[in-house]
Order: sequence, then structure tokens, then C-alpha cells
Amino acid sequence: MSLKKPKDPFLKTAADFAVYSAIRLVIAVVGIFSIERCHDVAAILARLFTDVFPVRRKTLRENIRAAFPDLTPRQEKALIRGMWEHLLLMGGEFFAARRVVHKETWCRWIEAGQAQKMVRLFFQHRPLIMISAHFGNFEIGGYALGLLGYPTFSVARRLDNRFLDRYIGRLRAETGQYIIDKNEGFDDVLRVIEGNGRLAFLADQSAGPKGCWVDFFGRPASAYKAMALLSLQYSAPILVCDVSRVNNTPMRFRIEPLGYYDPLDPPRGIETVFEITQWFTSLLENRIRRTPEQYWWLHRRWKTYGKEIRLDTIHRKIRYKLP
Repeated sequence: MSLKKPKDPFLKTAADFAVYSAIRLVIAVVGIFSIERCHDVAAILARLFTDVFPVRRKTLRENIRAAFPDLTPRQEKALIRGMWEHLLLMGGEFFAARRVVHKETWCRWIEAGQAQKMVRLFFQHRPLIMISAHFGNFEIGGYALGLLGYPTFSVARRLDNRFLDRYIGRLRAETGQYIIDKNEGFDDVLRVIEGNGRLAFLADQSAGPKGCWVDFFGRPASAYKAMALLSLQYSAPILVCDVSRVNNTPMRFRIEPLGYYDPLDPPRGIETVFEITQWFTSLLENRIRRTPEQYWWLHRRWKTYGKEIRLDTIHRKIRYKLP
């Protein structure tokens, strides 16, 4: 049974503030403990959310079975438990990073694979589109880049709770990670692009019936066209990257570039909006397959919207295949 939001504006404000206050209290308590203890708590809560009080069990099972149909029930449950442990630990890491990860100490916590190649892209006199997914600890990625003097503008939906939205937005902005509302921020997106700034997208959520239909884990999925359209229209390169936890160790991360696309010098077979969207979707899928417990399987990624999209139709449109 789901709780309905109160329709009365005063009741909604009161409910939002109560939730905000409760979360601030939890954050204060988390700040007392070490990250290792937070990991222990996350593991306990993950078992509760998986075995005792299943949270979103139906959606999780549907998504995981769609992506990994050969898993046994035991493997499926282990993957769900691992996802919850990762997701809960992310919160502790987000706030712990502000205590221990600084300009002088970041390299103790974060490995930057092919860092020179990534930094070189930041100094081009061109806009840059950075694409990742709800995978690993993407919050740490934005935090680290801002900390090192490379601010990013992330396009995302604002939180429904305005108190939480302001609080989280303020924390992100402290190191140069700014949020652009994906529903109302089109003019801000253009200002960043035209000013040769860095736009960041999490490109793994359903884009609705009018999205670009691509192959994701062997099933049709609707993806947003905006990244490919902006890249082609403004000659903006695309950098696909991820920030993953290393060996399931708290506060140990690796920033890794997964692929690079330059619309001024496109590889053969990656030229249209569809081909670009399929390209970065496949890169993200391949990365998720390596450590699927670090992916948010909570999203309803494979919605149909009452419209049947055949996978063979998608495959006929694909001219580029990943090695």
C-alpha cells in the first residue's frame, strides 16, 4: 500500500518538513559513526529490506529477471541484497566525503583511470557532455570534479520535497556541482553549452513513449534524445564515464572513462541520434554487467506505454556494434 501525498498545501508543507527534519536527524547520527560502521549498518538494513520487509520487491525482481534471466532464485536475492547495501552505503559516503576527501587527500580515496585523457577534454574550448548512469557512486564523481576545480552542471529532476531539494542542492553547490531542472531549465542548458561548460546526465531512465527506443539488456527501452541532439547541434563531444566502488570497499572509488564521441570526427556508424544513443546505452550496459549490484534496479526501465516495440526493429537500425 502506498501513502498518498496530502492535497492540502499546508499539510503537504508540514509533511515535507517532517520528512526533511527526520532525514537531517539521520544524517547527524550518521556523521557520528565511521564509514566502516556505516557499512555494517547498511549490510544489516539490506538484509531487512530483502528478507524481512521486502521493499519494491516486484519491481526489483522484474528488472533483474529481464536483465539476467538465467540467475537462480538465490543469486537473484543476493543481487537485490547487494544493491540495497550499495544504495544505503552511498548515503554514508556522500556525507563522509565532505569530512575526509579534500584537495590534498582525494587521491587516497579515488583512483582516476586515464586521468590525463579526461582532464585534456576539460580544457578544450568546446562544450562537453558527460554521461553516466545510476551506477556506482555518481555523487562522488560530481563532488570530486568540483573539488578539483572542474564544476559541472547536472541535468536532473528536482526533488518533490522542496526542503530536501534546497539542502541537497546547497551541499552539491559547495564544490561546484550545480543542478539544472530537466523540466524547466532548457535555457540554462543552452547557456552552459554556449559557454563551453560541462553538462552531466544520468542517461538510464525511461524517456516515455516519444523517446528513442534502444536495446538495453536485450529488451527495448526508451532513452532520452537530448544528449545526442545537443552533441550534434553544438558539436559537443560526449564522454561516457562511471564512478564505481572498488572491491566493495567503502570510500574507495575509481573514476573510469568508458567511451568518447566527437561529432566532428565520428566513428563510422555512429552518426545519427539513434546510433549515438544506442552507443552510450550499450557502453553503460556493459559496465553494469561487470558489477550489477552497484546499479539502481529500482527504476521501471522497460516501460511499454501501451506501445509494442520490437527488438528486431531496433537491431535493423543498429549499424555499429560494440566489440
